[in-house]
Amino acid sequence: MDKTYILNNGILELYVLGELNRHEQQQVEDALEQYSELKTELDHIEKSFETLALQNGMHVPSSVKSALLENLSSVSPKTVPLQASTKSLNKYYIGIAASVAALLLIGLFYIYSELNTTKEQLQLAEEENIKLSDEIKNLNNDFNEIANWYITINNPNTQKYIMTGNALRPEATVVSYVNNIDKSVIINTKQLPELDDAHDYQMWADVKGEMINMGLIDTSKEMLAMTYIDDAESLNITIEPSGGNDHPTVSQLITNVYLR
Repeated sequence: MDKTYILNNGILELYVLGELNRHEQQQVEDALEQYSELKTELDHIEKSFETLALQNGMHVPSSVKSALLENLSSVSPKTVPLQASTKSLNKYYIGIAASVAALLLIGLFYIYSELNTTKEQLQLAEEENIKLSDEIKNLNNDFNEIANWYITINNPNTQKYIMTGNALRPEATVVSYVNNIDKSVIINTKQLPELDDAHDYQMWADVKGEMINMGLIDTSKEMLAMTYIDDAESLNITIEPSGGNDHPTVSQLITNVYLR
């Protein structure tokens, strides 16, 4: 092995890690005596491995230490080459430490990746739980609202009025439920035709000749609670500009019904 071959093929790193056979080790040691720059490079590699091992060291339980010492005490001296020097042993242990450190880094990276994945999964699960909780809450609200409508509609004090469309909207039909005791008005908009975005249906109560606003009619909802107006003589529905009007457009009256 010449100097160039050793430097270009990572032979010094293998030498430090103890991966060379005895013949190769001898060739490297001969080259180290011959070339001072190889010796400098070797020292640099040893320090780098040592720094890596120290930076990634971990606490070892005393039980592991005891077991290791016990195993070492059982090794016959003959199994250790007589030529092995203290420096060679140091290189050997540094190599082991470097290998352990590399495995530790790989393990830590794997654990970090798994923790991130678990964190993302928990976050998704939490978002799904929040979404599900909101959906259940909305369903409960809808159920309670429908239950209240059912109670109102079937109340003996509730009067039912059928509002049929005139010539402007002959296909329109609105069923109104008025309870003067509970002061509530509920309408069924199922047969009320959709309007364009520029217009809305608006409901009015006629009180002694004055039209009082009862609210806009949202045709996207089949059942709708409107504002109850005391002393109403009739219910009226008009077509108004989007957002409603302060006063009814009489020419756009599509249906009305007189109350008993």
